[in-house]
Amino acid sequence: MLKKRIIPCLDIKDGRTVKGTNFIDLKDAGDPVELASRYAGEGADELVFLDITATVERRKTLAELVTRIAAAINIPFTVGGGVASVGDAQVLIRAGADKIGINSAAVKNPALARELAAEFGSQCVVAAIDTKNTGGSWQVFVNGGRTPTGIDTLDWARKLEELGAGEILLTSMNNDGTRSGFALDITAAVASALNIPVIASGGAGSCEDFLDVFARTGASAALAAGIFHYGELGIAELKRFLASRGTAIRTSAGNNLEQ
Repeated sequence: MLKKRIIPCLDIKDGRTVKGTNFIDLKDAGDPVELASRYAGEGADELVFLDITATVERRKTLAELVTRIAAAINIPFTVGGGVASVGDAQVLIRAGADKIGINSAAVKNPALARELAAEFGSQCVVAAIDTKNTGGSWQVFVNGGRTPTGIDTLDWARKLEELGAGEILLTSMNNDGTRSGFALDITAAVASALNIPVIASGGAGSCEDFLDVFARTGASAALAAGIFHYGELGIAELKRFLASRGTAIRTSAGNNLEQ
């Protein structure tokens, strides 16, 4: 059995880590380099960095921050935000990213996923989906969660896999920042429909929430931000809890924890 992964997320705005609720009301959460270094030391399996207000003009500034973070960690590093071309991705790969995250640009230009997979390999392409339950159905939102697309989330996830994405980062906007637990229904549906890993995101508030998402869905990893940023839950503590409950989880050295 593949071991489950724990992934902290750094949402970046103007060079600082921020955290909100339901994608709004952003509050400062600290220096991204300091947080990244801390998480790597605590045993995080990977790190995700999302520039939530990226623009082409700020690409150089973003790359400089990516380089500083990459130098501070020794774990796989996914970087996304404003990536709209192979050229954009090349800048971030050269800066130290191991994987590239795509989101809104892929909705506007689905061929982007195929182009990135052809250039870097599917294992380097993490397709992020921001989804919201509206009127009983889950649909894709873009532009930092501000714009509904009318696209069915499950259909889009399948399409992204077909295009060559190697992993899906699925964030429930309804659950984001609420500490009420992950959206188990849509996470289970997407994970069961695909043959590539799915990262569950949005709503982590306790050790039990991570246990639930691993026990009740096929998610390969769980991502969280605020609960880690503000020191409410440590990664090592979380991993010990999950291992004690029978979840196959990695130690910081990459070994399975004994139950």
